[in-house]
Amino acid sequence: MDTDKKVPILREGFLVKRGHIVHNWKARWFVLTPDKLLYYKYEGGKRDSCQRGKILLKDSVITCPFLEYENRPLVFKLQTKHGVDHFLEACSREERDEWAGDITAAVNKLQATDGGTLMIQKDPAESCLHDINLSKVLDSMYDVHSGMKLSNHVEQGSTYSNCFSGSAVVDWLVFSQLALTRVEAVTLASALLEEGFLRTVGLRSMEALRTAALSQQFIDDSTALYGFSDSLKKRGSVKAERSMSAVELSGKVIKRGYLLKQGHRRKNWKVRLFVLRSEPDFLHYYDPTKDDISPVGGFSLRGCLISSLEDNGVPSGVKGNIQGNLFKIITKSDTHYFIQAPTHQEKMDWIDAIREQT
Repeated sequence: MDTDKKVPILREGFLVKRGHIVHNWKARWFVLTPDKLLYYKYEGGKRDSCQRGKILLKDSVITCPFLEYENRPLVFKLQTKHGVDHFLEACSREERDEWAGDITAAVNKLQATDGGTLMIQKDPAESCLHDINLSKVLDSMYDVHSGMKLSNHVEQGSTYSNCFSGSAVVDWLVFSQLALTRVEAVTLASALLEEGFLRTVGLRSMEALRTAALSQQFIDDSTALYGFSDSLKKRGSVKAERSMSAVELSGKVIKRGYLLKQGHRRKNWKVRLFVLRSEPDFLHYYDPTKDDISPVGGFSLRGCLISSLEDNGVPSGVKGNIQGNLFKIITKSDTHYFIQAPTHQEKMDWIDAIREQT
């Protein structure tokens, strides 16, 4: 997956990009260089040799997080010097923040070389929280149009409606410029929790509130759930329901990432977001081009066999012009899944992680 050897590669990997003319979402392979962001298309399991586009970084502005897509909380926006907006989605919050950080660093380096003004964030110690009005913050969070989005979340087999995750609260506070950093946002959210404006939902957040120090009572995590106070029920009260699919999705997330999967019928290769969970042990995959937050497929890892496939030649059962880095999973019901990782290291990381759950 290398580009021109003469150009230093700062970072590369899959991101999901929104189209400019038709606003659909497509998975693309992105390569960050010191002065531009290149992207490529995958055809039949292999990256095109010709780039599909490039984004010049000089004088660009990054907005991270960017929360104007309700079902896509992992988007960041890159606006070019000429005001063209590019919306890019990562597979996890950590991945999103790392991409945004690396792009910001490249932009800053270009600015420094050119004698421009750096995009430097304020020192986290220079907090503006001492004079903030918590009631006004709550009003903004509660706004039906621009506030926190209430949705269903799963924890330990129970589905909780009309709530949100801790990381979603932190993202929203930073995006709304009510906090400068994630650390500052956690402090603000903890104050809202302490004052009774927010309440814990489920075991993870409740346990943190009971046992942690005051500064650690609010958790910046997608598995810690919170809701508005019971006095604000007009937007919907939290309800817990149990279902078999909820049990499948209730395990702890061990690993997330974009991988290529061969279809069972057409044998074509598609980029999918894979999520590995434990207790119960499941591997689910999602279509990153769709706004649907439900998986398009998945299977229990109990009784599964996983093996690495050699890259010299095309293994039996595999179709298309593949890139390599293949592995195969055979389920207990004898269904064969052929999966392709972007790099050899990522392949081995996924194999090791899945084997620990089988």
